[in-house]
Amino acid sequence: MSANTTFGIGIIGCGLIGQKRAKALGPNGKLVACADVDLARAEGLAKSANAQAFSNWRELLASRDVQIVVIATLHDSLAELTCAAIQAGKHVLVEKPAARSSIELEPVLHAAKNSGVKVRVGFNHRYHRALLKAREIVDSGVLGDLMFIRARYGHGARIGYDREWRADPRLSGGGELIDQGPHLIDLSRWFLGDFNEVQGFAHTYYWDMPVDDNGFMILKTPAKQVAFLHASCTEWKNLFSMEIYGKGGKLDISGLGGSYGVERLTHYKMLPEMGPPETTSWEYPMADNSWLVEMTEFYEDIRVGRQPAAGLGDAHAALEIIERIYRESGYDHRA
Repeated sequence: MSANTTFGIGIIGCGLIGQKRAKALGPNGKLVACADVDLARAEGLAKSANAQAFSNWRELLASRDVQIVVIATLHDSLAELTCAAIQAGKHVLVEKPAARSSIELEPVLHAAKNSGVKVRVGFNHRYHRALLKAREIVDSGVLGDLMFIRARYGHGARIGYDREWRADPRLSGGGELIDQGPHLIDLSRWFLGDFNEVQGFAHTYYWDMPVDDNGFMILKTPAKQVAFLHASCTEWKNLFSMEIYGKGGKLDISGLGGSYGVERLTHYKMLPEMGPPETTSWEYPMADNSWLVEMTEFYEDIRVGRQPAAGLGDAHAALEIIERIYRESGYDHRA
């Protein structure tokens, strides 16, 4: 398979995220089919690329023109659709959290194991410019041994939020902890590794809904490195903040572009005499390209036959953490 191979892409779920994915396929991806329970929405997205439109996702999976399926539906159908796509012999990019629970994801893991297809989970935050630069700095060793991470991720209010699909545990599997929480957990695992100790609390403080609007986590690795994380939908002003602390300095990442503010990374390098650190900052005011970078890497995964860096195992690990905190907090959203 050459580096110039063009893959036929089918998108199931043509809402906001499906539309974002369609715009970020790059030169090696061609949108050939769209499916949505709302046929008009599928037709609207398909029209932009002269693609086929279906109201039944099974018809999309039967198309020989589709090599990669992007699944951007509600949480309650992510696992089922991923399994079906694998069984149809399609490579899959499924949006996080990939399922409503770790148990629901296990048949997908089993189906993918010996399938010969690649499955990537949409953890696009790894591919933001500031996070990629942070990864580069950490890998260089200049930060020294990592000690802990402190991160917050939250969005502001909108009228009627408590009546949207995310407020229905049958559809979502939970609230804020399973919505924005997986990104915080995934990024923390990406830098620190697996967590073997989990403490946390999820609670509904403001919204009139049966799912949580805030999730708090203290996650520890076997080496006692800690991720102190907070996901919130009572932030009132969109926020992303992640600080990575090493014995030789600190990285401060803020913003994701758009309503989250300009994406920035600041490296505070500890000097031998300590005192005020040597400070270097990078600012990324350009449009978010994380979706494109992630998809381009997926094409390369398929081309060279490697396992995606962000896969079903990462989603499963995040879900195990989330559902443990839900159980301990009195929420039982297990699918």
